[in-house]
Amino acid sequence: MRFSEFGDKFTRRSGILRLMDDLGKALSSPKAPLMLGGGNPAFIPEVQSRIRARMQAMLANGDEFERLIGNYESPQGNLAFIEALCALLKTHYGWDIAPCNVAITAGSQASFFLLFNMFAGRFRDGQKKKILLPMAPEYIGYTDLGLIEGLFTARRPQIECLAQHRFKYHVDFEHIEVSPDIGAICFSRPTNPTGNVLADDEVKRIMTLARESQIPLIMDNAYGSPFPNIVFTAATPLWDERAIVCLSLSKLGLPGARTGIVLAPEPVAQAIVGMNAIFNLAPSSLGALLTLELVKSGEIIRLGQEVLKPFYRGKAEQAVGWLDIALEGLDYFVHRPEGAMFLWLWLRGLPIKSEQLYERLRRRGVVVVSGHYFFPGLEGDWRHHHECIRISYAQTPETVQQGIAIIGDEARKAYREG
Repeated sequence: MRFSEFGDKFTRRSGILRLMDDLGKALSSPKAPLMLGGGNPAFIPEVQSRIRARMQAMLANGDEFERLIGNYESPQGNLAFIEALCALLKTHYGWDIAPCNVAITAGSQASFFLLFNMFAGRFRDGQKKKILLPMAPEYIGYTDLGLIEGLFTARRPQIECLAQHRFKYHVDFEHIEVSPDIGAICFSRPTNPTGNVLADDEVKRIMTLARESQIPLIMDNAYGSPFPNIVFTAATPLWDERAIVCLSLSKLGLPGARTGIVLAPEPVAQAIVGMNAIFNLAPSSLGALLTLELVKSGEIIRLGQEVLKPFYRGKAEQAVGWLDIALEGLDYFVHRPEGAMFLWLWLRGLPIKSEQLYERLRRRGVVVVSGHYFFPGLEGDWRHHHECIRISYAQTPETVQQGIAIIGDEARKAYREG
């Protein structure tokens, strides 16, 4: 069957397709592999009990449940949720955001597809613009979202090697230039895959670059503030009138509800609303209604601060300890875990490519993600991006410990053979 250019682009093999395919097969397989690759959040009892209680209340209230499944929502999203969110952001952060600045989408992936292609690509005057990623590695899901090829340009980070086999990426501002062909700047905080959290001064410098160039700054806070706030280091939630902040309910524990949130200048938010109407008619209200009371009461902030953050920090510290044991004696570095739910492992001088290591691990029943997928827009061949893998520690301790032991064994074999 012959497809258009659009069809060819979005049906070819991609990193995000491979990741989600692995995840789906793992969850449906009678003998599930050790799944350290996907982005599924952990099942946290205190969070799950809140969501379950809300669902039971909705089911008990026949009218509310019937409206949920039987009515189209506004293309903007559930208005009660949006109003509660605006009140929450004003109360906790002093952000002057009104309902006209908010649009709900069918998940963060949908948010970024719309935003990236709104500010980059081909323009009516013949210009072609790109999205600047100030630092790669960056989120695997960005890579294939452009309607045209070459939508991204990225910069290598500065690498700071720390004690005890740790390291950290920093934005290399000396090599960042916002040229006329840049339509917007985007970064995630915390960063998926590395768990890196850009420092406040780095964020402020990027905000200044965007303001001086009169282009939007898109901040991906899917793991950050105000919720789920899986951040283990000091990081002030920052926003200004030109910024576009993208939030999600997925990492709170609701990935199946597919609820993305875009906070933006009114023209941008209303453009998203119009696109919602064309592509989806309206976003689902499931996630909004399940969390409405949490937002109204501010409980959603407390859960992030007092439940999710310590839960994932403990799992990160535990997983790093297992990596130190499994990789003892090898030339390895773990990016200092500062947030999200992943460890970024750098096997310096690895004799094989990370994709080959991925295949070897897969044959032994361990699924990770090869690091080479996380460098969208980075030009030139850089050995570093073939030496890294992403490891999720959101699974059960037994799964993570077993998987890490096998990763250590396969890494040792690779170094011996090399």
